[in-house]
Amino acid sequence: MSAKEMSTTGSFEGFQPVSLKREEDDQPSETDQLSVEEREPDTEVPAPKQISRLPSVIESVLYPNPYHKPYLSRKYFVTRPGVIETAMEDLKGHITKTSGETIQGFWLLTEIDHWNNEKERILLITDKTLLICKYDFIMLCCVQLQWIPLSAVYRICLGKFSFPAMSLDKRQGEGLRIYWGSPEQQSLLVRWNPWSTEVPYATFTEHPVKYTSEKFLEICKLSGFTSKLVPAIQNTHKNSTGSGRGEGLTVLTEPILIETYTGLMSFIGNRNKLGYSLARGSIGF
Repeated sequence: MSAKEMSTTGSFEGFQPVSLKREEDDQPSETDQLSVEEREPDTEVPAPKQISRLPSVIESVLYPNPYHKPYLSRKYFVTRPGVIETAMEDLKGHITKTSGETIQGFWLLTEIDHWNNEKERILLITDKTLLICKYDFIMLCCVQLQWIPLSAVYRICLGKFSFPAMSLDKRQGEGLRIYWGSPEQQSLLVRWNPWSTEVPYATFTEHPVKYTSEKFLEICKLSGFTSKLVPAIQNTHKNSTGSGRGEGLTVLTEPILIETYTGLMSFIGNRNKLGYSLARGSIGF
């Protein structure tokens, strides 16, 4: 080999940076991008670099709804096959034995208590009663059943949630509040007790599994529940007196105040979904 050839080889002038790039590499590095920009205009750009990001675009098309992710919905026991149907049959049998009233519909909603804690609930409307059921979707049994006479409901509020200006734990979205008693008449012990069952109203919003299927889209819809509840209350008022007492029901559109300030307990509980029957994984190693 001549001295001239050796000097040419040692200077690496005959090599181009792009020749070091393997064809099987998926994503271009920063060095590759710089080498492409420094090429002359007539230099051809390899075709694979123009389509290397297509798989991520295709994946986003497969899941256009951010809520419809099977691995997230399966965490809720209520979405598992046959669970919600079993709960409905249990409650139907219980109501038939105890009161014999006709059930007009079932709904799966989230109750928000006076301390801003979320609680998974099944709601039923009969001819005379609104039932709020705490159901254990893991053991498949009714834990608590609250009976509210429709004739006692006198006000319904629909609107966005609002909080005091100094509140540290606020929520977004809209809800529904049902009154069967006056909040002004409740004692301070009831108002500041997070476990109190004597609060004269109940607040609801839509359940997180609403978008998992057509079935849950129907039973988790707050507007569908409201459209059944209002006429049921009005009919009960009219039938109880025969003098048109249904006009006494007031339906308002206004902000729903949740009077919490620190909200540490609800912050921890709601972020960890403690009010839901949820698969939380194994504890052992």
